[in-house]
Amino acid sequence: MKAVLVTGATSGIGRAAAESLSQAGWWVMVAGRDQVRAAETVDSLPGPGGHAIADLAHDDAPAALVDATLEQAGRLDAVVNNAALHTLGTAAELRDSDLDMLLAVNLRAAIRLAAVAVRHMREAGGGVIVNVSSEAGLVAVPGQLAYNVTKAGLVMLTRCIAVDHAADGIRAVSVCPGTTRTPLVDAAIERAADPAAHEEWLASSRPANRLGTPGEIAAAIVFAASEEASFMTGTEIVVDGGYTAT
Repeated sequence: MKAVLVTGATSGIGRAAAESLSQAGWWVMVAGRDQVRAAETVDSLPGPGGHAIADLAHDDAPAALVDATLEQAGRLDAVVNNAALHTLGTAAELRDSDLDMLLAVNLRAAIRLAAVAVRHMREAGGGVIVNVSSEAGLVAVPGQLAYNVTKAGLVMLTRCIAVDHAADGIRAVSVCPGTTRTPLVDAAIERAADPAAHEEWLASSRPANRLGTPGEIAAAIVFAASEEASFMTGTEIVVDGGYTAT
């Protein structure tokens, strides 16, 4: 049974990906910052898995997560770099502390985790890195400079791994979701003065005129990691209801 490590796997897209990968026959390592939520997620999986607790802002987290996966599963065949933070702010408004945290978690940790995983996969004969970027990694969504830049960085990370390590049997794919009905988005909608109007505003920016669901993004992640996508590398799967087509 192949093993996959999913970061940010205790809620939203990450949890949906963990559950869908498990359903597809993967052994799943659930990585997150909260012990209780991680254990609950493992319990929800239809198949076997484990959990590891790490703060990706810390330098030792990537190696610790790979080591935990190898210890519990005996192998590592795929990594899903999903964990991310979000903040608002234009170049004129951006605070250094917000920039540093998003760069550390969204981009630096993903690069370092991919690096640790690729070194192992190269020795093991191959593997897959799936980087969960965003529509904001492809187009400049107004008012969120740091988030856009980190998500764009994941797209380039994917391309670099693909061209540098294809000969090692390693693939890399970016999955770029549009705005998705995760708990964070639901909370933002509920906090709005007019929740229905706010949701309509979010949905109306895309031709599909609705938000995505975590399951729809998870399906793309499962496909990207699967043998069915064995000729796919260095590219993006965009699941955004048509936002980037306009």
